[in-house]
Amino acid sequence: MSDLTDLTIAEARDALRRGETSAAALTAACLEAIDGADVLGAVAHKTPELAMERAAAADARLKAGDAPAMCGIPIGVKDLFCTEGVASQAASRILEGFRPPYESTVTAQLRDAGAVMLGKLNMDEFAMGSSNETSAYGNVVNPWRRAGDDTPLTPGGSSGGSAAAVAARLCLAATGTDTGGSIRQPAAFTGTVGVKPTYGRCSRWGIVAFASSLDQAGPMTRSVRDAAIMLGAMAGHDARDSTSADIPVPDFEAMLTGDIRGRRIGIPAQYRMDGMPEEIEALWQQGAEMLRDAGAEIVDISLPHTKYALPAYYVIAPAEASSNLARYDGVRYGHRAALEAGEGITEMYEKTRAEGFGAEVQRRVMIGTYVLSAGFYDAYYNRARKVRTLIRRDFETVFADGVDAILTPATPSAAFGLGDMGGEDPVAMYLNDIFTVPVNMAGLPGVSVPAGRDAQGLPLGLQIIGQPWGEGDMLNVAHVIERAAGPVSRPEKWW
Repeated sequence: MSDLTDLTIAEARDALRRGETSAAALTAACLEAIDGADVLGAVAHKTPELAMERAAAADARLKAGDAPAMCGIPIGVKDLFCTEGVASQAASRILEGFRPPYESTVTAQLRDAGAVMLGKLNMDEFAMGSSNETSAYGNVVNPWRRAGDDTPLTPGGSSGGSAAAVAARLCLAATGTDTGGSIRQPAAFTGTVGVKPTYGRCSRWGIVAFASSLDQAGPMTRSVRDAAIMLGAMAGHDARDSTSADIPVPDFEAMLTGDIRGRRIGIPAQYRMDGMPEEIEALWQQGAEMLRDAGAEIVDISLPHTKYALPAYYVIAPAEASSNLARYDGVRYGHRAALEAGEGITEMYEKTRAEGFGAEVQRRVMIGTYVLSAGFYDAYYNRARKVRTLIRRDFETVFADGVDAILTPATPSAAFGLGDMGGEDPVAMYLNDIFTVPVNMAGLPGVSVPAGRDAQGLPLGLQIIGQPWGEGDMLNVAHVIERAAGPVSRPEKWW
């Protein structure tokens, strides 16, 4: 058998059931890989004792014949998920020392399915970022490098630690969250598969909130089949989340037939942006040809309000963030600033938030507070909500016209160097989400699948956007692209 850390979820599941390996052996191999990859900065909190304990429990279930698909599979958990008794900081100083006495619904479902948590993974602070450079733990480094160039690259964000850990074979899969592209963009940058499910498919309970009407948890894996298996374990109704949908969870893996004959795949004209690199345009055309060769019909579509998605998103998301982050004040948990003699509660709030929040979080909280303030609420927030409705309506019209899925680029470029998007203009970084944000605004499912490499050997991804609750059909389209493109998802080890 090949190196245990090279196994996919599907391969490991089958090997475990045949008795060819054990959960303990798989977990030990991943823990060893994690210990040898500190330079990547992907793992924020290691939990080896807990991992081996859960691996032993998984082996007992396997021996007894009570083994769901995820039983014994070593995974990483994004630091945004609350995990009982384990540090859960959202990569922020303001939550330093916070160990929740409860478990998020998604991680509880994975735990109950027998998955083994190896540790908590690095991310952008409060999921605010597209390069994993805003973390209190420090930057995450992409395991990929440009050909003949040692420049450290971003793994994308905010789920950068999850993407890097999966690509570097530190875990077989990882959880991520996606508010405006935070699963799909890092997946594209690291040659992995990232799924943002339909809003409401996975419970948000126990996940540290960024923008509550946009946040959604999803799997990050090394294959489409793995994403289908893991999504099935993560999804489901949760009465504790008022936005959780009470609808059945299908067998996503069984829907990976590879048969898309007669399916109508839309190509939106508005996603052809000025200045788009030729490599991205060429990859998009190749993806359309792959689907056409598989029997799909490629049709041109229009999503006329796409150009307003990014500005509307950067009103709505900060507004919701400013409301959600108001709870971090140093009173109940997390960081509390030291006070001088004579200072009171107001100074404690001010100092705690100034010390605890990083620059990007402060920027978005200030923007959000501004757009919600008297005199600006209607001019900005209400107008952005109306634009969001128009964006959703565009997609509804296209799907009503018989389009089954939509194909777009996942990102406007391959992974860029750490620090390259810094400086005084945050909008340059925000533009990384230009292809992914409309999906969150409309509450739709989307997946990034590796489909090629650029001239410097870096992975590039394509995005498939599905119909509401159509993750199975969407993943089947991604499966076709994955098979046609061939393997592109293994970085050469340098760490």
